[in-house]
Formats: sequence, C-alpha cells, structure tokens
Amino acid sequence: MVAAMPVHAKICGLSTPETLDAAIRGGASHIGLVFFPPSPRHLARERAQQLAARVPDHVTRVGVFVDPDDALIEAAISAGHLQALQLHTTTPTRAAAIRAKTGLPIWAAVAVKQRSDLAAAATFTGVADRILYDAKTPPGATLPGGMGVRFDWTLLEGFRHPLPWALSGGLDPFNVGEAIRLTGADLVDVSSGVESSAGMKDVGKIAVFLNATKVA
Repeated sequence: MVAAMPVHAKICGLSTPETLDAAIRGGASHIGLVFFPPSPRHLARERAQQLAARVPDHVTRVGVFVDPDDALIEAAISAGHLQALQLHTTTPTRAAAIRAKTGLPIWAAVAVKQRSDLAAAATFTGVADRILYDAKTPPGATLPGGMGVRFDWTLLEGFRHPLPWALSGGLDPFNVGEAIRLTGADLVDVSSGVESSAGMKDVGKIAVFLNATKVA
C-alpha cells in the first residue's frame, strides 16, 4: 500500500524546551503535551505554559489525557493553549461531552491487539474528529500508551476507516517507514520510540524519526 503524501508526524510527551525545539526544527506537524499525573511525561502547569509559548502557529498543540475530569481539561487548555484533545480510555459519551464543552477537535484513542478491536473506531463517529490507533497495553499496565508496544499493522489492511486517523504504538526511527508503507498512514505519532529513558526525549532520535517519515 502506498501512503498518502506528505506524511505528518506528532512527537508526543515532550517535556523540555530543547526537545520541543528539535521536534519543530525537524518538521513535526503536531506536538503532544501529556496531562496525566501517573505518566513520566506529565506536565505541571508552569512547564506546559513554557513549552506552549515556544510552539509556532503552524504546529498543532495536542493535549493528551486519560479519561480526564473537567477541571483538568480546563486547566490544561489554559496552560498549553491546546488546539486538540487526545483522549485515552474515554467512552464515546464522555468524549462527546468534552467536545461540546470545549469546542476543540477530539482525537479518540482505540487500543488494538486483534482485528475485532478496530470496531471501536465506529463508535466515535459524530463524536471524534480523528481516531488514533494505538497498541493495547498488557494487563495491569499503569499507562494506556507510551510503553513501546506495537500491534500487528497488517490488521489495518482493507479496513474501512470511519474517520480520519493516525497510527501510534511502538513506532521508532527504524520501523516507522515500514509502518507507513504497510498501513498508508499519513499521520504517525511517537513517544517512547524517541526517548533515551522513560519520559526523556532524545534530540537525535527525534531528528532521525522525522527524517524517516519524510523518505518513507
């Protein structure tokens, strides 16, 4: 399968000015700011404000949440000047309420391990603006993503996507080209795959990843 071009990339879980600048310099179309306290990538209000101020207008700021309450969403939108909300383990009903309250585009994460898991994407029709296909994490995992787990990309072959979508889960500088070629993704999302340790992004890996998306 040939991917639509150009391929865009979101670097998720950024937490320092240096790595944020590297993502922007490398051509990232989206940056992800995480607001989930158990995550090593979680941002306090002050750091979110600092990072958001460095993002140019042509790069979209996406807030990443796990079934958030209204207070967290409101604080994060204010601190991060968010332009889209990425929701994990959030029901379609709750996602619809968040969309109605904030007026912002919703990215709904769908955790995938087997083909039948893809059916969940259709439940967000009319609710979400984009589906993020992510790998289902192991039972008992404390995080719904950002753990370097990937799913079988061939599961997407022949699947009729109900909404615009992005590919996530276990991507890194070495496999993203194959992922794009197999799935036809025109937006890819990486977090742990460009880290030197949990929550710590690596400037060099970000650059290699973004270059790989351009030549895929």
